Amino acid sequence: MLSKPRSIAQLVLFILVVLAAVTPAAQARRSRSCPDGTSACVKVTIDDMTTRYNTLARACDHSVIFSLAYLLTTQQYKKVTKDPAFFQDTPWVNLEDWNFAQLYLHAFDAYVPGGTGIPPAWQIAFDAARNQTVTGAGDLMLGINAHVNRDLPFALYALGLVAPDGSSRKPDHDKVDVMLRQVLPKILQLESKRFDPTIPGDVVNGTDIDMDGLMSLLVAWRETAWDNAVLLATAPDVLRPTVANTIETSAATEATSIVAGSLATRQQKQSRNAYCATHWNAR
Repeated sequence: MLSKPRSIAQLVLFILVVLAAVTPAAQARRSRSCPDGTSACVKVTIDDMTTRYNTLARACDHSVIFSLAYLLTTQQYKKVTKDPAFFQDTPWVNLEDWNFAQLYLHAFDAYVPGGTGIPPAWQIAFDAARNQTVTGAGDLMLGINAHVNRDLPFALYALGLVAPDGSSRKPDHDKVDVMLRQVLPKILQLESKRFDPTIPGDVVNGTDIDMDGLMSLLVAWRETAWDNAVLLATAPDVLRPTVANTIETSAATEATSIVAGSLATRQQKQSRNAYCATHWNAR
C-alpha cells in the first residue's frame, strides 16, 4: 500500500489512487490531466480556481475565503516562476503545484454535507463554511490546515523528496515560504475588503491572523508537512498506512480545535453576510 512512485506514470497513478480513495465521485465528474511540469499546468489550475472563486464570491459562500487565498497564492506562484533562478527545479515545483491543487479541488467537488467520503479535515472545513459556524479567520485557518497539514505531506511524498542527482528538494520547498510572504498582505487585504473586515488582527486559538502571526504559523505547518512526508517516505511499507492515518487524525484534530477557537455569533454571521453582499467584487 502507498509504495513509492518511481516514474511520472507511477506518480500519476499514485495521485489518482489517493484521490480515488477519498473522492470517487469527483474522479467520474472531471479529468484534470496536466502533470507535465510545464507552466501551462499552472494556467490550467488558475483558470479552474478562478471559475470556482467567481461562483463562490457571487453567492457569498463562506468557502470563498480559502478559495480566494489559494487563487491569489497560485497567481503569485506563476509570477515568481518567471524568474528561472527562483527555484532550483521549476518543472518539479510545477508538478507539485498541480498535484497539490488536485487534492483540494477533488475534495471540494466530492464534498457532501455531513458526509465521510473526503478527508476529515476537509469535511470539517467545508461543513463549517456551509453552516456558517466560524468567523472569516476561522474559515481561512480551516482551509490552510486541511491543505497544509493534511494534503501537503501526501503530495510531497508522491513527488519524491530527493532529486535524481541525490540532492534534497527541501530548498525549493522552503523557497515557497518566500513566495507566501510576498502574497500574504494581498490575501489579507482582499479578504477584508471583500468578505470579512474582521480577518486581519482576528485571533484563532491564540494566533493573530495578521501578516506576522499567519506567516509564522504557515512556516511551522509547512515544516511539519515536510517532516511527515519524510516519515511516509522512510517508513516500511507495513507501517506507512499508520503514518498516513496519523497525518489524517492530526489534521482533523487541529480542524476541530480551530472551530472551537473561532465560533461566530449570530450577529457576526449577519454582519459578515451583509458586508459581502455589497463588497464581494471590491477592487
